[in-house]
Amino acid sequence: MSVNAAVKIVPEEQFEERPVVLPLAPTPTVNRNLPFRLGDFETLAEGLDYAARGRTGLNFYSVRGELDATLSYAELREDAIDLARKLVRLNLPAGSRVALVAETMPDFHRFFFACQYASLLPVQLPLPMNLGAKDAYVGQIRRMIRSASPAIAVASPRMIDLLRFAVDGLDIPFVGTPEEFHALSVGPDLRPAGPDDPSYIQYSSGSTSEPKGILVTQRSATANVAGITAHGLKLRPGDRCVSWLPLYHDMGLIGFCVGPVLSQLSIDYLATADFARRPLQWLRLISENGGTIAFSPTFGYDLCRRRGGNGASAGLDLSTWRVAGIGADMVRSEVLDGFAETFAPRGFSRRAFLPSYGLAESTLAVSFTELDEEIRVDTVDKDELADSGRAVAPAPEAKEESKRAFVICGKALPGHEIEIRDAADRPLGERQVGRVVVRGPSVMDGFFGEPERTARVLSKDGWLDTGDLGYLVEGSLVITGRGKDLIISNGRNIWPQDIEWAVEQLPEVRSGDIAAFSVEGEDGETVVSVVQCRAVTPEAREDLRHRVTATIRKAVGLDCTVVLAPPRGVPVTSSGKISRSRAKARYLEGGYGLA
Repeated sequence: MSVNAAVKIVPEEQFEERPVVLPLAPTPTVNRNLPFRLGDFETLAEGLDYAARGRTGLNFYSVRGELDATLSYAELREDAIDLARKLVRLNLPAGSRVALVAETMPDFHRFFFACQYASLLPVQLPLPMNLGAKDAYVGQIRRMIRSASPAIAVASPRMIDLLRFAVDGLDIPFVGTPEEFHALSVGPDLRPAGPDDPSYIQYSSGSTSEPKGILVTQRSATANVAGITAHGLKLRPGDRCVSWLPLYHDMGLIGFCVGPVLSQLSIDYLATADFARRPLQWLRLISENGGTIAFSPTFGYDLCRRRGGNGASAGLDLSTWRVAGIGADMVRSEVLDGFAETFAPRGFSRRAFLPSYGLAESTLAVSFTELDEEIRVDTVDKDELADSGRAVAPAPEAKEESKRAFVICGKALPGHEIEIRDAADRPLGERQVGRVVVRGPSVMDGFFGEPERTARVLSKDGWLDTGDLGYLVEGSLVITGRGKDLIISNGRNIWPQDIEWAVEQLPEVRSGDIAAFSVEGEDGETVVSVVQCRAVTPEAREDLRHRVTATIRKAVGLDCTVVLAPPRGVPVTSSGKISRSRAKARYLEGGYGLA
């Protein structure tokens, strides 16, 4: 049979029209026909209304670095308004809460901004930190949900069963997946929030047994974004954001959800869990898309540094990365030095580092250092700091084992104030360690539904007690630690991070493997260190315990009870920071089996 004999000629009119499927492309970096505006909006909805006039937007990537979904701000606004009309049709009073399991996916943004157009309050719920902690996770979000009393609870099909289990018996009228809410009928006109209305409720990352829901107003949110974008980051046309930060944490939500919208910047997302599995994908997105703005806690830079050796970072071009922000935990200069050294051959400049300080009770940011400058480190004598607890002098020539280096976190945002006060609430001078208090337009109105708790940290004249300790150097802030975590042993102040960072230098101990705290006993205060142990033999465990004990004695000059815990035995907050309070509670309950 000839080839021609096998061919059947079909009349042209019988062909079916097949849609042309084009590959996904990320949203553009620059809006060519929309003037650039830096956060000068009164509400979040107003900011999205403006951004929707351009072509920039959101891009969602898989763990393999593939573009899974895009959502321009024009599409986000259209979807959010459509969804808002459906939520209004449920006849919920303005200010009703909407609990959202905050996965890094387009539906989170649709619901968050739909709430802004419907005068509802989104409440961002965290994701489980690991698959083996489902019971603890359900208990955690159940406490948050009970605190917020939402009328609506939303989770993806992947998370809906856990959410339904968590809300069982809590009398929440509407619980479902995004698809179920999208299927509702459209209701009456919108009722967008005004400048003085609340915007959302943010639960602080450490709020587990006693959730603290921070009520953030439209004005607080827009004021903080304006300060961050115009003063802290000095954003400009051509900037592009890249983030793996969780959207249930203030740095992820304000810094890399609300902030890009109110600045009309495109953003590339990698899910938090995917970053933990493949941290270099974060850097590859910066490299491939020309990212300029990306933030991380110190441990994120450390994770990249550890994975970036032996040619693993080959092909990366990080020369466009002009703002490498650090926040959410204590800034460690030696980790940043290691990151800069590892990725300098890939075009990274250490002058991109931007230390900052902030907390959810002040929406997000409080202070920034100056852009395009070397990190400033204040070195003091650790023994002087421990003994006096109040006044510290620079000691760059101190013996290496006595040095304590603090990264300076910059000056307050415009319109904001920082003071250091003593226990009697009296202002302290420069280089005197005390309580860090802040005031300004970004400070919260209070904790949702908890006036007594609010009164304990927020004064009538607007000063917020952050719970952190620190001092000022030429008007710039230095954070020394959390007040509640400070260990006092034989009259000396011991900072738990000094213990933890020293032990992390042991070869088998990783960052985040240790939590140090003190407990009261019949014989006074005892210092305890819980260390994750991967050794399987009794001999190896005992050897590790002995070396940890010796390391702590050398680092801080005290004997410490060392408790060995199984992998993942050191609890963390929803933002990935060590939770010393939960480790202490578990220790007191006898919950560490390798002790």
